[in-house]
Amino acid sequence: MTTVVYVVDDDQGMLDSTVWLLESVGLNALAFTSGQAFLDACDPALSACVVLDVRMPAMGGLNVQQALQERGIKMPVIFVSGHADVPIVVRAFKAGAHDFIEKPYNQQLLLDSVQQALSGGTAQQTASQEQIQLEARLQSLTPRERDVFLPLVKGYTTREIAEQLAVSPKTIDLYRSRVMKRMQAQHLPDLVGMAIAAGLVDPLRLR
Repeated sequence: MTTVVYVVDDDQGMLDSTVWLLESVGLNALAFTSGQAFLDACDPALSACVVLDVRMPAMGGLNVQQALQERGIKMPVIFVSGHADVPIVVRAFKAGAHDFIEKPYNQQLLLDSVQQALSGGTAQQTASQEQIQLEARLQSLTPRERDVFLPLVKGYTTREIAEQLAVSPKTIDLYRSRVMKRMQAQHLPDLVGMAIAAGLVDPLRLR
């Protein structure tokens, strides 16, 4: 069966570089500059995943994801975005996104995510291993770090968390960087995904 990676991004430069990256490791990549063009060409019979930009004119990535679901197409979706705020990340994961990667992305990170999305069964094994590692990282948080971790992934600002805990915003920034380091998170979307995966937050109750 033919394996395909669909790449959807309205930024032509980003689109070209992503396609080049995927083709450089032998993957078959098909490029689209709009969500609708991708949906028109999408073949559900193929073994495929889609690297999908969140913010695009006319039809954004979350709408494309919804359209795939309405058509009954169970294709792994890897979102990429230069503007990853908590509500968007939450909506994406809640709707079953495979991954959410911030631009400018690490090339190996994207390739690993694509390979995992295409490999199906292996992803499940990796997921159980990751769950064990995630639990270990959560256990390593101090009570104060956990106090900062939960409001952070719920979408509260540094100032709001500082007011809740009656400390200065600078103190919160310090704890935030410690939490990111302990949880091995590069960006906020990583942290949100971990919190949802661990069942610590209800996506419906996030801001």
